[in-house]
Amino acid sequence: MSSTSDGDGGGAPVEVRLLDKAYLVACAEDERAGLVEAARLLDERLRSMKQVSKGATLERVAVLAALNLAHERLQAERALADQHSQTERLLQDLDRQLQRLSPLAG
Repeated sequence: MSSTSDGDGGGAPVEVRLLDKAYLVACAEDERAGLVEAARLLDERLRSMKQVSKGATLERVAVLAALNLAHERLQAERALADQHSQTERLLQDLDRQLQRLSPLAG
């Protein structure tokens, strides 16, 4: 996915709107739905930050929204890694228990 001004976008441009301003972004056909959803989420965040940070410049609003989204992503990645570790531990415990029961079955 890239701005259409970059030249090699890899697909037909898709118009997305952020704070009522239209942007054309080139992306592959199979990425369009994700792009539109990402733009919707970003627009919501920008509007929220703009309302909370009255008087802030558009650049500041954009930076704050980007930082919030990046922070949320990092939290989600950490939570997923913790869940993965917990699942691995549970599987190892289950495997040990099954190995203990295995001689009894035979």
